[in-house]
Amino acid sequence: MDLRNKVALVTGAGKGIGRSIVERLAKEGVHVGLLARTQQDLEQVSAHVRETYGVKTAIAPVDITDRRAVDEAVQKLHQELGSVDILVNNAGTAQFGRIIDMDPEVWERMIQVNLMGTYYVTRAVLPIMVAQNVGNIINISSTAGERASATTSAYSASKFAIMGFTESLMQEVRKNNIRVTALAPSTVNTELAASAGLKIGDEDHMMQPEDVAELVVDVLKLPQRVFVKNAGLWMTNPQ
Repeated sequence: MDLRNKVALVTGAGKGIGRSIVERLAKEGVHVGLLARTQQDLEQVSAHVRETYGVKTAIAPVDITDRRAVDEAVQKLHQELGSVDILVNNAGTAQFGRIIDMDPEVWERMIQVNLMGTYYVTRAVLPIMVAQNVGNIINISSTAGERASATTSAYSASKFAIMGFTESLMQEVRKNNIRVTALAPSTVNTELAASAGLKIGDEDHMMQPEDVAELVVDVLKLPQRVFVKNAGLWMTNPQ
């Protein structure tokens, strides 16, 4: 499927996986709406893809845990870009520790950002896609949303929830020609992974944000009659 002149909204678009997704979509000729908390990051990414690829861009600094702010941000981007053909729910946070040691506020924050933020943005975008009778929603989960381990209780709970949310959403909206996919990468070489204490390897072995972005585009370019329900992405030979 040709993605040129489609419109995509990407959360967590200021850095890491989100930034790579924005750049890869723009390379395909997709106009992009960027959502993240830091305006400076959004302005930098927006200017870069606009100048490099000649696409339209719009930005909306927002904390996705604020439902009313999310509604306003999505409406702003919709008005500026004209439609919403693609939504990539990428924004997330991670912190690891034993249940008994982790501050409850930190645990709750991960649920708020990773799960509720995805829900809020999706809920704001859905009426637009339903009215268009077409759309694509990609939720970035994690291998931690398929298999938990010690110290990942909050992160895994939020990412397992994303897998269930995606499944239910898919069943609700597929009759509206809206394709819904969950992608579950293993550890990606990002600032978030490093700050969470995960081991970051060399570029030849470690998964890069660009690898996830490539999969996003591959999923979107499938014929409209089919979609990928969920897909995992793993390192071939981790060091």
